[in-house]
Amino acid sequence: LMLSMRQRRLPRARRMLERVNSGAILREGEMNFLRRVLGDIRANQSLIFDHADMLHFIGEFMDLYQAIVTKALENERAGGLPVSDTPGDAG
Repeated sequence: LMLSMRQRRLPRARRMLERVNSGAILREGEMNFLRRVLGDIRANQSLIFDHADMLHFIGEFMDLYQAIVTKALENERAGGLPVSDTPGDAG
């Protein structure tokens, strides 16, 4: 879980934040990605809280999640358009 978060999930969330900061709205695949990561965090809470090193990555993801969702909602209300995902952005 930690390796996946550090090597794939956080970088993808950072790219998503860049997109929404550029005026894009979230695409269905991106929303599914965010839901999947949140589900994994919930399902592994006891493991996460037993390993302090994981808390940093989870905290960073949650901060990114908040920023992504907030900005994407602003963009959607302003009539933003989805922008193509970066190839290879699998969960």
